[in-house]
Order: sequence, then structure tokens, then C-alpha cells
Amino acid sequence: MDSLNQESHLASTLAEDHNPDELSHYPVIHHQPIHWGEMDAFNHLNNVVYYRYAESARIGYLQALGMFDGSMITVLAQSSCQYLRPVIYPDTLLLGVRCQRLGRTSIVIEYSYYSTAQQAVVATAEAVVVRLDSSGKDKLPWTIEERERLLALEAKFGHTPEY
Repeated sequence: MDSLNQESHLASTLAEDHNPDELSHYPVIHHQPIHWGEMDAFNHLNNVVYYRYAESARIGYLQALGMFDGSMITVLAQSSCQYLRPVIYPDTLLLGVRCQRLGRTSIVIEYSYYSTAQQAVVATAEAVVVRLDSSGKDKLPWTIEERERLLALEAKFGHTPEY
């Protein structure tokens, strides 16, 4: 495991009892401290940074499922973020990550950004990830085992993705 994967794995953990109620149905919680250099000219977290955080959280989620070991090719097909409240330094965000919808070759991942300083959800987001074959050209369906692992993890936290 390279250092980027180790860092992401350490920052993203399976949800625990001491997380806020707003994140209780998210199986993976990514802990993300805000850095001073991520502020923009308006003195709040730059909008681009939310996407970087989502990427790290998404990797943690896929690692929790055993799907980020270098053997699988995925591509980000779409992403969006809804900013609910400004975030300022210092703060730590807890990003809840879960599967919103499990498709044949894709997954819609849902994020909830919780500010520990504000004790509130400050943003929500979603991303569509598509699985590709080893050539990176054609879509490849999730295996039965992968689907079962994902559904079991989600069920453990009281959530059932759409199909």
C-alpha cells in the first residue's frame, strides 16, 4: 500500500458510536482537518477543496469494501456538491460516505460533510463512479460478491441503497 492509500485508510474508518447522529447511517466516516491554505479570498473553505475531500473519502469507502487494491479500474463520471454553510479555519469535517444507488456497472456515492466546530451538516454531495474493464474502455459489471459485500456493509448501518 503506498503512502497516499495509507493516509486515506487512516483518515477513513468504519463509523463508530461516537459520531454525530446525522452520520449514523453512513458506514464510513472520513476525518478531514481544515488547513489554513485551503481558505479563499472570502475567508471560507474554497469550493474546489470539497471535491478533494470527497475523493479521499471515496477511496476510504472503496478500501472498506476491499475494492481499492489496484486491480479495479473506476472512473468518476459525475460529481456535484451543495454548499449549505460556509466552513472556516480551524475546523475538522467528518464526511459520511455511503452508496445511494448501486447500478449494474456504476455506483452513486453520497456524502454528508459534518462540521465539528458548527455541530451541523455544512454540505452534501454525490458522485457517480463507473467500473471499467482492464483496458479502461468498456464498462464492467460489479461481481455478485462485490455487490453482496457492499449491501452487507450498508445494512450494518441501517441503510439500503437503491438498485
